[in-house]
Amino acid sequence: MTEFDPERFEAEKYVDYFPQLQRAYKNAFETMNEEFDSTLIHGIDQQVLNESEPFYDEDEGFTVELPDDPYDRLTAVVVDEEKFDAVMERYREEIRSELRRVFGL
Repeated sequence: MTEFDPERFEAEKYVDYFPQLQRAYKNAFETMNEEFDSTLIHGIDQQVLNESEPFYDEDEGFTVELPDDPYDRLTAVVVDEEKFDAVMERYREEIRSELRRVFGL
């Protein structure tokens, strides 16, 4: 595994850290899929998180930036916006947690 370097992560995350990113997102997906409706989690994974972007800040740690209008992107599942927002925030936290774990931070 490549040792984590914050500057390199920002510059070349999809080159140098792609396997770790895949693992973190996959682990988060599996956890969320066990806890929530699988149709909703699959929809979020395929229609929202496919365009998400992980970032790292030495003061704040990992963040996951979502694409514009994430609720409107979800067309495969009918869910009210309040529930979507709650599940989406929980999913983002799970991804951040997995990123910390995978990178040993």
